[in-house]
Amino acid sequence: MRIRLRLGALFGALILITFMTLNLSRYPEIEQTWLNTNLIQSVALLLCAILLFSPSIRREQDAAFVLLSWSFTLIPIYWFHVGEHILKVDFVTWTLVFLAQATLMPVKWHLHALSQLGVFALLLVISLVSDHPLNSSILGNDFPFLFTWLLWFCVICDIAVYLHERLLYNNFITLKNLQTERAQSEHLLLNIFPEPISRLLKKEKQQVAEYYPEASILFADLVGFTNMCDKCPPGQVVTLLNDLFTEFDELALDMGLEKIKTIGDAYMAASGVPTVCDDHLERVADFALALRNRLDEYNKDHSEQLLLRIGIHSGPVVAGVIGSWKFSYDLWGDTVNTASRMESQGVVGQIQVTDTVYQQLQEKFLFENRGEIQIKGKGMLNVYLLKSRR
Repeated sequence: MRIRLRLGALFGALILITFMTLNLSRYPEIEQTWLNTNLIQSVALLLCAILLFSPSIRREQDAAFVLLSWSFTLIPIYWFHVGEHILKVDFVTWTLVFLAQATLMPVKWHLHALSQLGVFALLLVISLVSDHPLNSSILGNDFPFLFTWLLWFCVICDIAVYLHERLLYNNFITLKNLQTERAQSEHLLLNIFPEPISRLLKKEKQQVAEYYPEASILFADLVGFTNMCDKCPPGQVVTLLNDLFTEFDELALDMGLEKIKTIGDAYMAASGVPTVCDDHLERVADFALALRNRLDEYNKDHSEQLLLRIGIHSGPVVAGVIGSWKFSYDLWGDTVNTASRMESQGVVGQIQVTDTVYQQLQEKFLFENRGEIQIKGKGMLNVYLLKSRR
């Protein structure tokens, strides 16, 4: 709108100056009233343009709009009245100005009404306090008809601007609501999926599936929680699990792990997927130790006696999004199954890992060799208990 007002003021001034120069070169005896009127209009339009280029444009824009309108409407009425003693009504110019404002520069309907009321007020004052004849190139001296016609013309223009304002406002509210809903949807998407997967889902409609040659998987199960569910009210059970898993989520976020899902009272997290990193196994080991410490703190603060059974394994995995309505990001492969077995056949309160994990972390962490145990679907495996960092 500011650019339109600037162009209107500059073009108006240039047009007036062009015609003044042309008429002065062709008609040396031009009427002084006509010359004064055009000079003052040009100065007013240039002043309007200066206002529109000022730093305080937000405060000056309304004033510039009214000044632009009155430069074309009030100045000619006044100067012809003073110079020629004729109440000259430029019927064509006014209607074009008001119509141009309503269609090309629809700002605020009350500013349009103000610019028009200035014309009506000046016409009424001059017609009441003086006996100067009315002169109109179209309607002669039929002042009541001209006044009524112009009044309704202005009312229609103001209604058009008002409707334009309402349309813009409704579009703004609709766009704002859409942006809010989109932000909420994106936030929800980030809560469901890892950030790289969320970006991929927004860009592509195809299936999301990736193979990762190296990743580390952790399963943690709350031992004895099922029995607690039978003894405690549902609200207390849900609150306890939500509070505890929320703390686990914060730990995962701080330590650079990705929470995959919760399965009942079990918690699954991964590192190295979907964001590849070289220290994925070390991160998972630190996370497992931090989970155990956090649960100890929680038990002290809430007088509980919960214990964790944790299992870890590392290796290749397949990751992807499945589902048509309720999407789910999940991991598959022997690595995931082995990590799950490390947890389910582990020791209460301990972190059980495979020989693969031990071989890679023995220089940085302390382990206890548990020896070979029978693992469902895997046979006899040599396993270790992760104790602490060295």
